[in-house]
Amino acid sequence: MVTINEVAKAAGVSISTVSYALSGKRSISRATRERIDRAIRELGYTPNAGARMLAGARTNILALSAPLHADGHLPTHMRFVTEVVRAARERDYDVLLLARDDEVTGIRRVASTSLVDGVVAMGVTERDERVALVRSLGVAAAFIGVPGDSGGIACVDLDFAEAARMAVERLVADGHRTIGVIGHPHGYVDRQQTFMARFEDGLAAAAAEAGVRIVHEWAEVSRGAGARAADALLDAAEPPTAIIFHCNEPAVEEAERRVRERGLAVPQDLSLFAAAASYDPGRLEIPLSGITLPMEEMCTSAVEAALGLRDGVAQATTRILAPALVDRGSVAAVV
Repeated sequence: MVTINEVAKAAGVSISTVSYALSGKRSISRATRERIDRAIRELGYTPNAGARMLAGARTNILALSAPLHADGHLPTHMRFVTEVVRAARERDYDVLLLARDDEVTGIRRVASTSLVDGVVAMGVTERDERVALVRSLGVAAAFIGVPGDSGGIACVDLDFAEAARMAVERLVADGHRTIGVIGHPHGYVDRQQTFMARFEDGLAAAAAEAGVRIVHEWAEVSRGAGARAADALLDAAEPPTAIIFHCNEPAVEEAERRVRERGLAVPQDLSLFAAAASYDPGRLEIPLSGITLPMEEMCTSAVEAALGLRDGVAQATTRILAPALVDRGSVAAVV
């Protein structure tokens, strides 16, 4: 393990100067700080977590680890970012956005230079590398999402399995036996994004319990993907009498337009349901019954958890939010 002595030697400064640079207790020249930062990066030095806590220096900056993938939906991504910024600003904090696909480099860099007081991470996967990293660095961190190994990690998320179960039960109650699902791009599944896995598990379990058939289509990130997914479902030999949307807003809007172009009335001919929507389903051209993602509560909770851990007044726990179903008249009984 690299020591502070090695950093000092590589930077050509004293150990105390490196300590001052890390803690912020004394001002040092820009040139000296740049030499120290360069030595830290090149050597891969990680400050001792206990030493950082003893230093007690605050930066009033939170890092937001928000990797954006090629198949990600930027408006949804930025809604999360905006809510984290809002929650941080209300607590007199600025936010440093870490948006590289490499999810660990940015966290390691800002932690090694004591640039931030904590980290909020989104876009969580089953085997998320950031979990082991924040543990090893001793960084105050909170995840918007629940990784597979969440022990000792602060997490907050919607109960996606319950959201899927509620969607299926609502449709089954009105006699629907074949239910279509238009989902996020399949890359979300390939990356093992945990919200997708939990939703799909809940969907399968609820369908098996009710004895109904689920038919999937995946709306990739391309113009017309929602319409194509709707056509694929409705042109099947046994078309669904209801469709659950678990995808981003443009795909839902395209699918709604295609349903109308095909001369189908909602909900008389086809029931539609929005599950864990990151948008307002009530503001669509066809307002949808469904469950909206409690984005503001999720982001606020994550910011509070990270700051609580930083201040030593909170424990690393997992908080799962209960879904709330709102009926807007887009679901009806099968005729």
